[in-house]
Amino acid sequence: MTGASEAGPPIVPVLRPSEYTAALIQALQASRDRVRGARVLEIGSGSGIVLAALGAMGAAALCGVDIEPDAVSAGRRLLGECGLGTMAEFHRGDMWLPVAGRRFDLIVANLPHFPMEPVPVAGRLSTWSSGGADGRWLLDPFLEGLSVHLAPGGRAVLSHNAFVGLDRSRDIAHDHGLSLRIVLTVLVYIAEQKLARMTPDVLRAEEGRSLHRHGPYTFGEMHIVEIGAAAG
Repeated sequence: MTGASEAGPPIVPVLRPSEYTAALIQALQASRDRVRGARVLEIGSGSGIVLAALGAMGAAALCGVDIEPDAVSAGRRLLGECGLGTMAEFHRGDMWLPVAGRRFDLIVANLPHFPMEPVPVAGRLSTWSSGGADGRWLLDPFLEGLSVHLAPGGRAVLSHNAFVGLDRSRDIAHDHGLSLRIVLTVLVYIAEQKLARMTPDVLRAEEGRSLHRHGPYTFGEMHIVEIGAAAG
């Protein structure tokens, strides 16, 4: 990341964008016509880079929520540097609480949902790396609160590891009148330090399915999914 400058202090290293972030932005760019003019919310806004990309695609309003104060500060700084400060707002808080009663045309999320207990890994805070034993500690409440925050015709786009139960996510969406579809699948490298902390039951069940080992290297399948109103 950049060093200190007149624009402010350096971005906190734990906030650096990941390959998950890159895949999410790639999927959003593929449907940029649906971003133009949208009121956007990001849950777990981190560095603010996804919101910055959406602003560049023509979003009308940007809102970020993160539980970490450093993320709120970094997001405000980045959007300001990108000339998007006047159309962006950031809130520190837990999941949906800061935007209770509000609806958005597009909701995006790259939540921590790796199946491991909450501990820092590879320079990341636990709030950016750990999804609990089954990886769904944050994913489930996000999905359960989604329908009341989507505007009519709205959609959500989020990252979703294949090894944390895509069918379960599809069922939760369906229970709330929403449908889920995969728009992009990529392989992500899983560092040995992180793999060693993966919940053993998940590792045993998914190795050779969504987890692929090649010598000392392991890759996992990761989806970008879109969730919206169910058809008919």
